[in-house]
Amino acid sequence: MPRSLITSLALAVLTVAVSAAPASRHVDIESGAGLEFIRILPQPITYKGQKALKFVGTPSNDGVALVSGLDFNDGTIELDLAGLPGAGSSDTARGFVGMAFRAAPHAAAMECFYLRPTNGRADDQLRRNHATQYVSEPDFPWERLRRETPGV
Repeated sequence: MPRSLITSLALAVLTVAVSAAPASRHVDIESGAGLEFIRILPQPITYKGQKALKFVGTPSNDGVALVSGLDFNDGTIELDLAGLPGAGSSDTARGFVGMAFRAAPHAAAMECFYLRPTNGRADDQLRRNHATQYVSEPDFPWERLRRETPGV
């Protein structure tokens, strides 16, 4: 399983609205301008009829895309995302898509919330319990959280 997140992510809309200011910032989906890509490459695609970026990662699938040049403290982040396990994955593959926030420069540290799309509809209750995941890298990776709070 990947340490960080975002194996492949189709991103249709990303809006960051700062609650203290009336302005919002939209990321250009066609070009990916305004994003810093770390261990991934953006690929413009059409996904279910919408313009999107597919993030193509490294073999370890630990890439992220960070919004660049934004000093963001409190507010709302709106994100449309989709993801599936990669082609040729086993039946037990989970697929990982999510959002990193409170990131240090170049993703040296970050908090992440991500989804495992295939877990949400699994027959096994424990697997359904693991349909969402929060991590705080590097001190609280998923492995530590799973070891210290199994089944949660």
